[in-house]
Amino acid sequence: MALHAELHRHLGGSVVPRVLWRYLLRQGHPLAERFAVYEDFENFYTQPRATLEEYLELHTLVESVQTLEELPYFVYRLIRGAYVFENLAYLELRYTPYYRTNHHLTEAERIQQMKEVVQAVGEAARQTEYPIITTQLLCLHTRLPYAVNRAIVELAAKSEGMVSGIDMAGGTSLYAERMDEFVELYKYALALGLKTTAHLYETEEGSHPQLLPYISRIGHGIQIPLRYPELLAQVAQRGQCLEVCPTTYFQTGNLQSIDQLKVVFQRCFDSGVDIAICTDNAGLHNVRLPFEYENLLTRDVIDFHQMRRCQENAFRHAFAWPYLQPPQAFLSRLTAKATTLG
Repeated sequence: MALHAELHRHLGGSVVPRVLWRYLLRQGHPLAERFAVYEDFENFYTQPRATLEEYLELHTLVESVQTLEELPYFVYRLIRGAYVFENLAYLELRYTPYYRTNHHLTEAERIQQMKEVVQAVGEAARQTEYPIITTQLLCLHTRLPYAVNRAIVELAAKSEGMVSGIDMAGGTSLYAERMDEFVELYKYALALGLKTTAHLYETEEGSHPQLLPYISRIGHGIQIPLRYPELLAQVAQRGQCLEVCPTTYFQTGNLQSIDQLKVVFQRCFDSGVDIAICTDNAGLHNVRLPFEYENLLTRDVIDFHQMRRCQENAFRHAFAWPYLQPPQAFLSRLTAKATTLG
């Protein structure tokens, strides 16, 4: 059995349409009334969007139902599906904890409640039935004020054992006007011992070199080999890995054909830049990680040797992976962990 490590998956985008639709139906949500037939909801939920901004609005929908009380429901089903259908051995789950707090509370109270959110996600992810090694990445957000983002960094640092790093969510078009602030926060995170990643170079508007020196991995990063190949040598020297999420780029209108990714992979391989293949939002796409690999293979974007390199890159660049070993060596440790948990 092939084992996979998933480095870029959002909690909000991980809910598969069938699970979300059934939940909305039971809750009497307006969307369940609008889409009384499941197939209509699936088409609405998974259809490609014209822009990244339009695509990100779907996260707002899911965040609104992923309350503190309901998080165990969604996380359990996420872990179960990842184990049964994707053969995931390792999963990094990222989200903005502030958006899972009670919006009726004051900002200070919501900041305090974020700790409960992290605890709820961490406990729900520990499944003896489905023993995937998991860690959380807490996302700062471009629409949140500085005080909240700083509190997220500090919470990540205090949540050792459950959280291993930070990310930046909310659309890269808003980075520029607050870049000094975000660089400061990323420096702070590194000083606290956190790993860091950020959504960068996914789109042309999201190409912000100022943040590159302060991240351990690059969320997406496809515009570097496509438009700025002169940066590849620096990326390789820093040992940064690109988190490439193929289906996302067609869902957001960023790319028109999977063949366009050939240049991304080949230039990275030639320059010694590692790539980890990820899903980003497996629920929104209805495409799980093994099928991301399969689609790249069948369209001759990568070959089997390159696929194996990408699989091993995912384990090697995992933020909470202490052994730095390829998947084959992990199998015995996973079995031992399952025995211990049982």
